[in-house]
Amino acid sequence: MLESGHPLREKLTLFWHNHFVSSQQKVKLSELMYRQNATLRANALGNFADLLHAVARDPAMVIYLDNAQNRKGSPNENFAREVMELFTLGEGNYSEQDIKEAARAFTGWSLDRTSGQFVFRRFIHDDGVKTVLGRTGNLDGDQVLDILLAQPATAEFIARKLWREFVSPDPDEATIRRIARHFRDSRYDIKTALHDIFTSDAFYASENRAVLVKSPVELVVGTLRQFDMKPREAMPFAVAAAGMGQNLFAPPNVKGWPGQETWINASTLLARKQFLERLFRGDEAATRMLPGAYAQAATTSDAPMMGTIPKQAVQPQGALDPDKARQVRFMREMERGMSGVPFESGVWLAQFDASRGTATRGGAASRMLLAAAPQSAPDASSEPLILVRALVLDAAYQLK
Repeated sequence: MLESGHPLREKLTLFWHNHFVSSQQKVKLSELMYRQNATLRANALGNFADLLHAVARDPAMVIYLDNAQNRKGSPNENFAREVMELFTLGEGNYSEQDIKEAARAFTGWSLDRTSGQFVFRRFIHDDGVKTVLGRTGNLDGDQVLDILLAQPATAEFIARKLWREFVSPDPDEATIRRIARHFRDSRYDIKTALHDIFTSDAFYASENRAVLVKSPVELVVGTLRQFDMKPREAMPFAVAAAGMGQNLFAPPNVKGWPGQETWINASTLLARKQFLERLFRGDEAATRMLPGAYAQAATTSDAPMMGTIPKQAVQPQGALDPDKARQVRFMREMERGMSGVPFESGVWLAQFDASRGTATRGGAASRMLLAAAPQSAPDASSEPLILVRALVLDAAYQLK
């Protein structure tokens, strides 16, 4: 996301990661999670039907939704349920019997434990007659996916999610139906749906500005790219996003990150503020970023530090509990990584001076950075770093 020359593709890759959810916590094989991410990226702006078929065969998905345990005579309904509820139709557009019948169609969809590749095990596949959403036959998994794609509800469900990602939390249903119709007519070309959204009046309407909350990843990556910051490594920033509630490759459950207001609570709002303060702090003490007692602990060696950390983290001999000690070291390394990101505030603000002059650069920078008017207008005569900090720490910077 930091390095890509195609940020829209990266944004859609993350969007599909939160749609076709799998988690490292259950899959446990990093290579499979990486492969799934590559599949999402390759199809992010391609064809939704192709992406759906690819994800259904994806080994990480096979593990995450237990389809490897789905066999004739003992069907596992997890994938069949989620492919209808979360991936295509949405709730209320199928029956429990549809799920049971679809689960039979996906029996035998498994993976080779040695190679980690998808494999169809014919001997455990239920090849009997099934009925899904009114269609009857000796249906297999691919045919069930095509039945789901043929339902108008699927195109509307995807169009609605894209609208909530790019426009507002409250889709206009008449516009959604129009977009969904074009989406289906294009045989699920994702760019067609995006084109209709990006050229809609609603996308540019003033009432739809500052109505979406930036996700932690949008806040972190967007800030680094907006200010042309070049970190030496990405890990500290992935950790920062995780601390704000978005741990990449580990969504909280099969429904993914719910987003919007759930991104903001007492803990995460503080983490978001600390992240921005640290990036734009200049030469102030780095240890202020570390939480609570760890800030003091991180300024010393790993020798016993009685009284500098919570009692429950200290062993009787006065040494740090091993888990807490690792956390202190990790936080210290994360701080080092973040502190090494240069930012020339004067150079960045100079882009506004050439055409507008220094007197109005605060307003111009505000319009670029904020989706709504700032709570307090920045003083254009302030030092460049102070001016930039005032803007990024304004509540409006959390919105898009």
